[in-house]
Amino acid sequence: MVRTQVYLTEEQDRGLKGLAESSGRRQSELIREAVDRLLAENRTKDWREALEAVQGIWADRDDLDELYEDLRGGWERRRNRLYGE
Repeated sequence: MVRTQVYLTEEQDRGLKGLAESSGRRQSELIREAVDRLLAENRTKDWREALEAVQGIWADRDDLDELYEDLRGGWERRRNRLYGE
């Protein structure tokens, strides 16, 4: 463990002491738990993790061929409109 020092407002100090007393846990344990939660909420995913998380999400879709054709058609129409082809 690494020792650190933090400054709390008086309200935070009272609340933390009360929570520690009512839960039977140490203030330091509660602070570490809160830091862990904050880090977990704000963790940036590695691109590999993000890719694995979405792998197969459209595996059960049966309308993708139509979707691709619609997209391709739209691209061709826009290209023709922009470039006059």
